Amino acid sequence: MKYSFKNDYSEMAQPSILSALTAVGTKQFEGYGLCSHCEEAAELIREKLKAPDADVHFISGGTLSNLTVISSALRPHEAVIAAETGHIFVHETGAIEATGHKVCTRVGYDGKLAVSDIKSAVEEHCDEHMVKPKLVYISHSTEGGTVYTKTELTAIFEICRQNGLLLYIDGARLAAAMEAADCDLEYSDIAKLSDAVFVGGTKNGALFGEAVVIFNDKLKQDFRFLMKQRGALLAKSAAMGVQFKTLFTDGLYESLARHSNQMAAYMANGIKKLGYDFLFPTQTNFVVPLLPSAVSAKLAELYDFHDWKRFDKDVAVRLVTSWATQQEVIDEFLSDLKKL
Repeated sequence: MKYSFKNDYSEMAQPSILSALTAVGTKQFEGYGLCSHCEEAAELIREKLKAPDADVHFISGGTLSNLTVISSALRPHEAVIAAETGHIFVHETGAIEATGHKVCTRVGYDGKLAVSDIKSAVEEHCDEHMVKPKLVYISHSTEGGTVYTKTELTAIFEICRQNGLLLYIDGARLAAAMEAADCDLEYSDIAKLSDAVFVGGTKNGALFGEAVVIFNDKLKQDFRFLMKQRGALLAKSAAMGVQFKTLFTDGLYESLARHSNQMAAYMANGIKKLGYDFLFPTQTNFVVPLLPSAVSAKLAELYDFHDWKRFDKDVAVRLVTSWATQQEVIDEFLSDLKKL
């Protein structure tokens, strides 16, 4: 079987998380997010974000988290602004549009939205003959593995406030973003500079699960009703509570992301030494080099990865490291790339 650099969730789960789940396997618990495990995990997340009044809800996956939050926040005629690389636009099978809400995209830069993108989207949709942008969606880290700085996020939050827009952060890889050397944001800044975020577990060592955290009081009302309606209220939610308790104890959440970022930096440095350029800067656990098409094709015979974008002679390939990636595997990958 070929080694996979396709994503950061190919491994089942970090061992201490599996051990924690096994330890409670025969115990009884209250369902639907009302057990002590979920309550304790939610409190740990509030402490991390320094947001004592935030509501925390556990949802099984990222697409369902995005769909539930966005559809709950918008009225029927309202729309979302996102980068054209945004997960809700490219990789969620039209889940947002299926709820009746248009995704208005902008090119952005390095996978990120700029203030000018948001301004232009608002100005273009100028009357009742068009959808009305109401929510800005960003990912931190982005689909290119890049991160927002505090200056960038502050500017986006301010333009949202000036235009009556909500700001929602897809944090599927929030840990990787926050552990990036180029990221000057604190977890408390996420709470201060957004209306809601989902804190990703699936892509940082968990078996499954995300934590939707709502800061804006206007978005809290009846959210559990809306979760249930969308199929997001999980009976065995204790499984997520146990996992997030484990992740947010003794710095495990941060250390797993730190390892994945370090492995990506090691890989990127090795690829750079071989003379290749990159489509995006390597800031988190994504490495996106530009390889000649023939080299990419040969490499695909040895490893699994995704082609991000094809050019005339080159292919930008996306290589993703995880909490479980070992340096020896990367050394072997670099050796094979050098031979090609």
